Formats: sequence, C-alpha cells, structure tokens
Amino acid sequence: MPSLRVYRATDDLAREMAGRIKRFGMVLLGLAIIVAGILIAPLPGPGGIPVIVVGLMVVLRNSFKARRQFVRLTRAHPRVLSPIRRLLRRDPEFILMFYQQTLRVERILLPRRIRFVQALRRLTRRRRPAAI
Repeated sequence: MPSLRVYRATDDLAREMAGRIKRFGMVLLGLAIIVAGILIAPLPGPGGIPVIVVGLMVVLRNSFKARRQFVRLTRAHPRVLSPIRRLLRRDPEFILMFYQQTLRVERILLPRRIRFVQALRRLTRRRRPAAI
C-alpha cells in the first residue's frame, strides 16, 4: 500500500493544476469582456468604458504578468491610471471616484463660467451651525 505522502503530492499537484486552469479561464473571460467593451464603445453613451474596465479588472486579478505590466504603466502615467487602481481595491468607493472623475472631465472640457458640478456641490453642502 502506498504511503500517504504519495497521495498528498498528487492532491497538491491536482489542486495547483486546477488553480492554473481556473486563472487561465478567468484571463480568457476578461479578454472577452474587454473585446466586447471595445465593440460596444462606438455606440452612443459611455457603455464601452465601464465594460472595458471590468474586463481589465478580471484580467489583472488573475494574471501576474498583466499585473506587473499594469504597475509599470501606473508608475509611468499615475494620473491617467489612478482611477483604475482605485477600482481594483477591495472596497472601491464608486460614488466618490465618479464625482472626482466628473470634476476632472468638467475642468478639462468646460469653461469656468458654465461648470455645474462644483456649483451643485456648493448648493447641496450642509451648512455648519455657527459656533457660540
């Protein structure tokens, strides 16, 4: 009768192979989502960009090489890729990030006199009671 060490070795090997197959499948799924986002991008609205980001998140979570390349790109272009890095966190703050990105795009596209997001924030901000 073979020893238990043989069974453990084959069990560990099978578990490792299953993990690799799962990661490879998830990378393929992420690439398919990215391609779908690229195909959706020409349609009206921002539909393609969130789909591409979701596909990128799936690929980055499951590929070591892609993660390494993403870190290199982030170091080279930190302002461009910081929103994607924030989405990859464990508990991403979608509303705060959406607001900050809206302010950034508004600052780039609109002249100062017709910017509305910052003015809307000033109107909705709670007033602090005066100190006595």
